Order: sequence, then C-alpha cells, then structure tokens
Amino acid sequence: MTEIYHGSPCWYELTTPDPLADGRFYAAVLGWDLVDAGVPGFDYHIAKAGAAMVAGLSRPMAAGVPTHWLIYFAVSDCDATAAAIVADGGTQIVAPMDIPGTGRFAILTDPQGAAFGILRPLDGDGSGLDPTKPGHGCWNELMTSDPVAGFAFYSKHFGWEPGEAVSLDATNVYQLVRRAGADIGGMMDLPMPSMPPTWLAYFNSPSIDAAMAAITGNGGAIVHGPMQVPGGAWIVQAIDPQGGYFALSGPR
Repeated sequence: MTEIYHGSPCWYELTTPDPLADGRFYAAVLGWDLVDAGVPGFDYHIAKAGAAMVAGLSRPMAAGVPTHWLIYFAVSDCDATAAAIVADGGTQIVAPMDIPGTGRFAILTDPQGAAFGILRPLDGDGSGLDPTKPGHGCWNELMTSDPVAGFAFYSKHFGWEPGEAVSLDATNVYQLVRRAGADIGGMMDLPMPSMPPTWLAYFNSPSIDAAMAAITGNGGAIVHGPMQVPGGAWIVQAIDPQGGYFALSGPR
C-alpha cells in the first residue's frame, strides 16, 4: 500500500563539523532555535521554527565528509524503496535503519549521483513542515547532468508529476515538479559542467534583504541573487560559514 505522504519532502538535514556554530548562523538568518536531540552518543541537534521541528544538524559520521544539506522524502516502505532505487541505477550510501521514535531511513543517490534521504515515518508524514511558513523548507531543486532521466527516475519512485516547463535560455529548461497537485520543486541542467549533481534546499524567509544582511554579517557568503522568479518571490543562494550550500525564497 502506498501511503498518502509517499514522495513528500519531509526533513532537511545539515551535516557540518560544527553544528552549534552553524546553528547560531541559521538562527540569525532564519530565526531558528537549536535544541539537543538527546540521542546518547550522537551529536544531533534539532532546529525549530516556533514550535515546529524543521531541520536537523549533526557532525559527519565519517572523516572527509564535506558540509552539506540533505533532503529527505517520505516513503511508504523504506526497505522496498531503497531496493528499487538501487535496482534502477541508484547507489545506497546508508542502508535502511531505524531511528527510535521517528521511523526508518536510508541515504541514497540517484543514477546521476545526487544524494537524498528517504524516511518511513512512524506516524503520518511525521514532519509538521509547512512551506508557507518562515523558517520551513519551501522548495527542492535538483541540478543534474540529465534532468530528463532524473525526472523519470523520481517520478517512478516517488510518484511525482511534471509541472510547467520554463525556458531558461535557448537550450535549458527548468522543469517544475508537482506532487498531489502542488509544485514542490524543480529540475535543471548543472549550471557548470564541473559541478556534481546535487539537491539544493530552499527555506522560506520573510525578508530576503534582511536575510542577506544576516548571511554576510555572520560569516556566510552570497553565491547568487537576489533574483525574482515567476510568481513574484525572490530567491538567493548562499554558503554558510562551514561551507554548506543552501537557498532562501521570499519577499523583498
């Protein structure tokens, strides 16, 4: 049985060498509060926007892992979905395992190499995420070497549908992704051929200008933007002080 939440973005997780320092940075940029998850022997912190848990921050589990954001998608069956993804050309990074009180997760890549997580939550979609609220994840963007193959892959495993296809230039198209009748993200060609395929997490900001000032004032850097996108919102892409690549969307 495919649960109603299958394929929905359900969690955002930052792997960073200094969760507390990065927590202070995102508190300044997005108003998050950081609390220890209380997992014995594991340095994991929960970012909260008001009462809602919106993201996790943890140290790398192995040496040499760079700072990065990982997007998780909810699935009906973690083991079956992971096996199907591997059989379809994906790679398993972390095999399915349980998180007490949360659910069962795995970390994988798609055939082009972009990493993502899957989670079989214990209760509903388990997240409380609302893309319309400040501080919550609001958009999920895949930059990949083959957007057409990428869309076919995720559509097959997550049930996504195509939204509007927006022409960026004479050869490049930004393909919107829809789930349950709502746009949840987009897919596009890599901006630079040397860039590895990756998912980029966007967070809702009530003021792009204030957020940009907080980013540069707290040790981060602006990579791209601000740029207005269809629908009237403004986006900005940035790097946090530990090297994590993230983006914001909101008004100016």
